[in-house]
Amino acid sequence: MPETIWENEIKQIRLPDEEVRKASLTRWNHLAKPLHGMGALETMLARIAGIQGRLHPSLQKKGIVVLCADNGIVKEGVSQTGAEVTAVVAGNFLTGQTSVCKMAKVAGADILPYDIGILTDVEGLTKAEYKISCGTKDFLEEPAMTREEVVRAILTGMKIVKERKAQGYEILATGEMGIGNTTTSSAVACALTGEAAGVMTGRGAGLSDEGLIRKKEVITEGLARRNPDPSDPVDILAKVGGLDIAGLTGVFLGCARYQVPAVLDGFISSVAALAAVRIEPKVKEYLFASHRSKEPAHNRILEELGLEAVLDLGMALGEGTGACALFPLLDMAMTVYEEMSSFDDIQVEQYKEYTS
Repeated sequence: MPETIWENEIKQIRLPDEEVRKASLTRWNHLAKPLHGMGALETMLARIAGIQGRLHPSLQKKGIVVLCADNGIVKEGVSQTGAEVTAVVAGNFLTGQTSVCKMAKVAGADILPYDIGILTDVEGLTKAEYKISCGTKDFLEEPAMTREEVVRAILTGMKIVKERKAQGYEILATGEMGIGNTTTSSAVACALTGEAAGVMTGRGAGLSDEGLIRKKEVITEGLARRNPDPSDPVDILAKVGGLDIAGLTGVFLGCARYQVPAVLDGFISSVAALAAVRIEPKVKEYLFASHRSKEPAHNRILEELGLEAVLDLGMALGEGTGACALFPLLDMAMTVYEEMSSFDDIQVEQYKEYTS
């Protein structure tokens, strides 16, 4: 039954309004500045206009959805810290004591954290309607999740977007917290792209050389044992993924379903975005790549998505920090778009478009 509900929801996904997007680009061209002078910010804002279906879009209410979950694969020595750190950091989202909380305050965005699969409950955060289970299994020993758990996580992600859209959120960024989730995301990335673990695996939060070797071995062996179906993203997520990745897959599907611009953070959320696009290709039209992270496979995933990151800052923090960094740029672009004089206003001849 859950999978039927999810499939019915996906059928409702529609493409953004192309006429509005084109009209927005025309408006940009009439502003008293060099044509395309603001580069990618112009095309991004035009895409947002198309998604919202209005020539004058709004980004007043911004949210960062942070999904928190633990991963059984941590027991294989693939991370520098233990699983207990997930719950500690997740709790800090409630008190504003994380990096993304500090950044979001400056960017005028709300932090929206969820316990979708932390090993222990976190007071003030854990709610039964969003929590799928207390972490995943060790995918070296058995599948990380059941198919039903993955579908429930995807539906939960979609539910979160529906609720936040009803509360007036106009754009959502994505973040995650979960020790071991660069291992699960690398494994999912390998299965989705066919690349080897050696290509798709980085140091995460700071592994030693020995730790990185172990991480690659675990992913390679885990994929061989679980043998996920490369044509079935749900099977991949169930066998080697994580609850945060599955939930974020649902968030991206939900953003497309409910017509909300979705800002990717780094490698982990980008892998979830790729899973969502493999499930429903139209999701791509709702995605915005914020930055290029230090994880070696992030660029490969962005290429697979056909997206260009706006920022390249060498960030490797997670939590939605890179996605949050894009918000002020979008706000500045919005101010130019809405308040800049046109060529007609200043009685100056408009720039002409020349093609090479």
